[in-house]
Amino acid sequence: MAVNVIYKTSATATGGRDGSARSDDGSVDVKLVVPKEMGGPGGDGANPEKLFAAGYAACFLGAMKAVSGKVGVKVPADATVTAQVGFGPREEGGYGVTADLTATLPGIDKADAERLMAAAHEVCPYSNATRGNLDVGLSVG
Repeated sequence: MAVNVIYKTSATATGGRDGSARSDDGSVDVKLVVPKEMGGPGGDGANPEKLFAAGYAACFLGAMKAVSGKVGVKVPADATVTAQVGFGPREEGGYGVTADLTATLPGIDKADAERLMAAAHEVCPYSNATRGNLDVGLSVG
């Protein structure tokens, strides 16, 4: 699988799940904290699952906009995508994540919204990166 890269960025993490992460240009600079549910102190801070959820939600909404003309469904200006990301042990060993995407598309009927989401799921870079590795649920809110 070849990718014709048109943009690159980087981020550096220090301290793992209880440290910090910063993008190369400083536009993302977050304190990382382990949630209580994972044995950490919880509190203010992000974690890799929150960062993944934010990235996937934004990317998927962008993918819906990109395919909207082809599908014939205009994405409303107040559309949202919520990505719910779960974390836990896998039966096969190690840990894994789950992802469920919910799109809220005011004024769009459910069938059209589902068609739009299905088309976006085929082109979204996050969907392509995770395909075959994690089940992604799609629903209309």
